Amino acid sequence: MKVIQVNGHGGLEQLECVQRAQPTVKEDEVLIQVKACAINNTEIWMREGAYGDGHASGWKASGVSFPRVPGSDIAGTIVSVGKSDHEHLIGKNVVLFPFISSGAYGVENLSEDLAFIGSEVDGGYAEYVVWPAHLCFEMPLPDFKESCVFSVSGLTAWHMCEQVQIQPNDVVLILGATGGVGLFNVQIASKVFHANVIALVGNLDHEAQLKSLGAHHVLSYKSSTLVEDIKKVSGGKVDIVLDVVGDALFSTSLQVLKIGGKLCISGSIGGVKTHLDLRTLYLKHISIFGSVLGTVPEYEKLLEAVKSNVIVPIIDKTFSLVQAKEAQAYFKKPGKLGKVVLLVD
Repeated sequence: MKVIQVNGHGGLEQLECVQRAQPTVKEDEVLIQVKACAINNTEIWMREGAYGDGHASGWKASGVSFPRVPGSDIAGTIVSVGKSDHEHLIGKNVVLFPFISSGAYGVENLSEDLAFIGSEVDGGYAEYVVWPAHLCFEMPLPDFKESCVFSVSGLTAWHMCEQVQIQPNDVVLILGATGGVGLFNVQIASKVFHANVIALVGNLDHEAQLKSLGAHHVLSYKSSTLVEDIKKVSGGKVDIVLDVVGDALFSTSLQVLKIGGKLCISGSIGGVKTHLDLRTLYLKHISIFGSVLGTVPEYEKLLEAVKSNVIVPIIDKTFSLVQAKEAQAYFKKPGKLGKVVLLVD
């Protein structure tokens, strides 16, 4: 089969298209013919070594073993199974829950042995992939391209919203609102949890589309009066900030949160280290949550919301599998709205 593998930490030159044998299916696994795989920050950062010191860069302290096939947002068709009990699954179109762990149902993401597909195990930049049968779920939409975009960004966003326990009419400020997680945060916070959403973006070109997805207000973080702008549209009360940006807007988040507000962080594309005045934290009774991925029951609820068209896919551009270098380069460009998807022939 054809795969795109990462040979080590570095630039796009580390991506290589090679031929490999199809993976062997173990007893509790199935073989999936990959049809579409969306790109996430996580595989870019894995290649660049941004999760660690360049030597241990992955979801585990032991780091990633190279070569590695990236890709965690996967949709495809089951073509082979490891045991006869699963033969009824052959021909099913599925999406993949993106990690394995020994964690109990509902707390899978808290397990120390979490292994992420495309990082600790080979992923979806390939014509075929193997995965545990119980972590393959019915494709929520008829189209592979549209169905593949939810598993990582959507799950991450859903977990963030549940973790901070958004209540109806809460004012929720969403940072990085045009990215993968941010777009789902806008939709989930407004349409599922019925919050009043303020979407923060770089420029306002996509204001109308963000409002159609559920944002009540759209503001630019480039404004010289950003804190005042947020306080004006929020009525001076931001209950919750959902953050994938990190340092660049960390101080702003603490300034606009109300007393007793909540800040949930699941990314740091704007800087991984920050300055924190602890007095702001305790004098305003602010709670900070670290959040990553989500749980199987949250994934099931997410897919049901997608199937019901409460949450919709937003796709910016597609590439073929062999254009993985171009796709990752495009992914890092500003100004996009939605996911970048690799289509596998």
